[in-house]
Amino acid sequence: MQFEQSNLFKAVQMQGIFSDSKQFADAIPKQSWEQACALYDSECPQELTEFVARHFDFAPQPELTELQATSVKDYIGQLWQRLARDPQTGNASSLLDLPASYTVPGGRFNEIYYWDSYFTALGLMDAGHVGQVSNMLDNFVSLIERIGHVPNGNRSYYTSRSQPPVTALMVSLLWQTHHQDKAWLRKVTDALQKEHSFWMADSDQLNDELTESRRVVRMPCGGVMNRFWDDCAEPRPESYKEDIESASMLEPEYRALFYRNIRAACESGWDFSSRWLDDPEQLCSINTVQRIPVDLNALLQQLEWQLSECYAALGNSAQSACYLQLSQQRKRLIQAYLWDKEQGWFMDYHIALQTRSQVMSLAGVVPMFLGLASQLQAESMVQRLELDFLKAGGLVTTLTNTAQQWDSPNGWAPLQWFAVKGMLNYGYVKLAVTVARRWLAMLERDFEQHACLLEKYNVVEPGVRAGGGEYLVQQGFGWTNGVTSRLYRLLED
Repeated sequence: MQFEQSNLFKAVQMQGIFSDSKQFADAIPKQSWEQACALYDSECPQELTEFVARHFDFAPQPELTELQATSVKDYIGQLWQRLARDPQTGNASSLLDLPASYTVPGGRFNEIYYWDSYFTALGLMDAGHVGQVSNMLDNFVSLIERIGHVPNGNRSYYTSRSQPPVTALMVSLLWQTHHQDKAWLRKVTDALQKEHSFWMADSDQLNDELTESRRVVRMPCGGVMNRFWDDCAEPRPESYKEDIESASMLEPEYRALFYRNIRAACESGWDFSSRWLDDPEQLCSINTVQRIPVDLNALLQQLEWQLSECYAALGNSAQSACYLQLSQQRKRLIQAYLWDKEQGWFMDYHIALQTRSQVMSLAGVVPMFLGLASQLQAESMVQRLELDFLKAGGLVTTLTNTAQQWDSPNGWAPLQWFAVKGMLNYGYVKLAVTVARRWLAMLERDFEQHACLLEKYNVVEPGVRAGGGEYLVQQGFGWTNGVTSRLYRLLED
């Protein structure tokens, strides 16, 4: 059964038994969800909290117990083991089975998260845990084989959406040591091809009349680009009460569209940001599916390029040429639709308005990270980074200050990595080092006070706790640990 449709689930969420809706979505039934829901329907218990305690357990969070760490580096080194999880089979909760061990972000995020895993893997590689990175890639391959894509996370309620596609980046991390293994190469090539098909589904049906379908959009020139989407247009189980309450401010006919848009923003990983809002002050104005995101399309270009490399290594020149052509075509589309010469920045594109977004965000550095920008474009972007994005604690997420967590004044580790590596790709070492040093200095000062690392930081006023979002700032934290480790390594090198 789908537990999120049950009377029990809806009652617990709407009564606010837990301050974080995700906690009950991740609950582990002592027998089964079916039995607990049947008992609830037959007993109609008055004491809901007591009923939940009687029939459910909750997974431990070992990363939240105190570590005796003397420095940020020491903390990261000790935490890798605490963030590791054994493979799951036959779990009665919403957790999806995985064949190999994996590393979680931490806190409320007690499962793998798709795009988090790449940034976490950077630190695991630095610490010599190459086997764990290989395991995480094997888990992605398994999920793609079973579901057709890597879901947002390995939870049953996440399967209707993915996240920014980073399986190809994971392959690139292991390429040097693994690509001569033909069995490995065939396995990852098949997975990447299936993932590409997931993102491009329905593209062959697009024409002058049907210009949008699921994750594909036919552009005015006839080329196809991608957007974020979710096949489900219902409240998110992990934020059920929040979605119901937000949607209640809309007319009933607009609520399904709101649910789809908010889910699509979760697929982007940027949940939530002015990038997706028609009115930056109103979450209800979210309109994710009307944006062509620069980061998504850059990552899909890299996926197509990696497929070309994989097929070439397998000796399939025809398929290699096909995916190389697709990657080159997408690069031309990114240049045509997403580069804003006046702003000197790569911007998202608004489908309905047929114009580029006015929200400048660090998503714009992903083409630099992947080598898709020209040298002249990189020069313009580096000027923008230094003048507008660089703050006391690193790079700010957008130049828009809102109540959303993926806006100013917050900074996020993965975006620091995209920018630093992007600048290094084009020879801007001095500014890359400045960003890395400011980020690390901020983390070290914060660590002295709180003795942990967090998922996000206020980079405008270091020392002031980052806010925004639907939940309290989480500690752990997988991708912060991974990127911070890699920045330390870069500075040492």
